[in-house]
Amino acid sequence: MSTLLPLLQTALELGLISSLTVLALFLSYSMLNVCDLSTDGCFTLGACVGAVVAISGHPYLSIFAAMAAGVVSGFITAFLQTKMGVDSLLAGIIMNTALYSINIAIMGSSSLLNMNKTETVFTAMGRLLAGVGALSFNKLIIALIAVAAVATFLYLFLKTRIGLAIRATGNNPDMVKSSSINPVMTTIVGLCVANAFTGLSGCLLAQSQKSVNIDIGSGMVTIALASLLIGSTFVRSKRMGFRIMGTVLGAFIFRLVYTIALRFNMPAYMLKLVSSVIVILAISGPYLKSRFPEFYRRLEKRNA
Repeated sequence: MSTLLPLLQTALELGLISSLTVLALFLSYSMLNVCDLSTDGCFTLGACVGAVVAISGHPYLSIFAAMAAGVVSGFITAFLQTKMGVDSLLAGIIMNTALYSINIAIMGSSSLLNMNKTETVFTAMGRLLAGVGALSFNKLIIALIAVAAVATFLYLFLKTRIGLAIRATGNNPDMVKSSSINPVMTTIVGLCVANAFTGLSGCLLAQSQKSVNIDIGSGMVTIALASLLIGSTFVRSKRMGFRIMGTVLGAFIFRLVYTIALRFNMPAYMLKLVSSVIVILAISGPYLKSRFPEFYRRLEKRNA
């Protein structure tokens, strides 16, 4: 039990932080129907900008700076799609490639930033909790506050006129074009908001682990997609509030599997394979389940 509780806490902390990226993918992929492959670079961008601003002595400003950087990244990605005629997949790949150089430049031509002596939102929360003997929960509380704020904002945002227009654009773009809704504007707004969430997620992860390296966002789009699919498997409700909660749940389950794999001394280079296997199972699971009755009937005929 003494080992289980820290494991669950670690999985919950990392799951909540990464769920912000999953919520971003929920908005761009599930609602807007745009596959944004710039997630990895945007996550690293948020981590780099947040770290640089925090190191300069502004831990709270770093949160908003990272989100603003994400908005700029989302705007450029959307601009490439809507105004430059670049395919959405290719636009994400191009932006992801460009962000690698930009992130290196932000970190001062270095691939690693150390934040051990830097004041962050987590150390500030730690001081508040130290008086009540709950210092070890500083990361969990910050992550909970961030996820609650983002999830509430997303729920309310998708009920506004622009939010409903984004959902309509993803569901039926032809109908949107024939109406008074501008699909260019909905795409730009949707990707800007989504990438702001991704930037925030990167910033919080960097500050929680007190370091940033250029590969901190590597594989985040795979992790987010797996978490999104896992959440939709466990929560099948079509109500928006439950779908958002399912997204957060999927991120926690994914991180729990990740953490358990690490506890079994799995080599770090195998974790990408674990991510790929989880994605395959999440995608193919419903299909294989639907095919199982037919497979079972064929098996019975062979044995008859």
